[in-house]
Amino acid sequence: MLRIDGTLVAPSNYNMIGNSGTWIKFKRVTEVSVIGGTLDGQGANLWACKNSGRSCPKGSTTLAFYNSRNIRIGGLSSINSQKFHILVYGSQNAQLVGIKVSAPGNSPNTDGIHVEKSTQVTIMISKIGTGDDCVSIGPETSNLWIEKVTCGPGHGISIGSLGWELQEPGVQNITVKSATFTGTQNGVRVKTWARPSKGFVKYVLFQHIAMVNVENPIIINQNYCPDNNNCPNQVSSVKISDITYQDIHGTSATEIATKFDCSKRYPCSGITLNDVKLTYKNEPAHSLCINTHGKVC
Repeated sequence: MLRIDGTLVAPSNYNMIGNSGTWIKFKRVTEVSVIGGTLDGQGANLWACKNSGRSCPKGSTTLAFYNSRNIRIGGLSSINSQKFHILVYGSQNAQLVGIKVSAPGNSPNTDGIHVEKSTQVTIMISKIGTGDDCVSIGPETSNLWIEKVTCGPGHGISIGSLGWELQEPGVQNITVKSATFTGTQNGVRVKTWARPSKGFVKYVLFQHIAMVNVENPIIINQNYCPDNNNCPNQVSSVKISDITYQDIHGTSATEIATKFDCSKRYPCSGITLNDVKLTYKNEPAHSLCINTHGKVC
């Protein structure tokens, strides 16, 4: 067990770790716990460099576990990471409980928790505010349980982006419940690139969720292209199916609160909305459905 009493501070000169990929890395470990304390990535100077358009290091993830089993991160705070705050990659049976993540809403690529190529991961009772996704879910992730997470600022809880690689594995068995989104760009999101891929998303449940002034409370975007730069402009081949939205209430910051922009080649199927009530300026919000099949719209 690694117990942190106090604060670990990254170098103030971002060049010292900015190209290292990860500040604190665990690789091929079993039965390891990281408990308590604060990790300060001191990312502000690197964000300023990126936002200026200058040539900068890619940035360093604050804490990462690679190809590990039976890990626990509890009561840990991460502030001002250069890039991702916490990464779980290629791992099995990970518990993240009582996590606090804090970075400004304009800090680029500072995902709170990113999970990829992992299974049996639990994220519970955590508070995340950052400049990118509060939780992002990458390819080959399965059996992920997210519960009692508050998100804001940030870009929501996102499956994706997916579909950049042709032979990309899929995402399945994802549960997000009892979450609250406040002032975020998105609430619960699935995003895929518009290009050929053998990837998929299936068996997803979003349940018992509160939205407070969220720009896109519910969104599937199969034409994802941030900043509209170098967009593939093809058709997404990621197959999206069996997604349920249940007991989702609150307010949208835009008139269209539910957006399903699915693939023309492989329309979304098995999309179910049950007890979803979202308002915009005290009136029922609208929905937009493109290439979507199910009990929806």
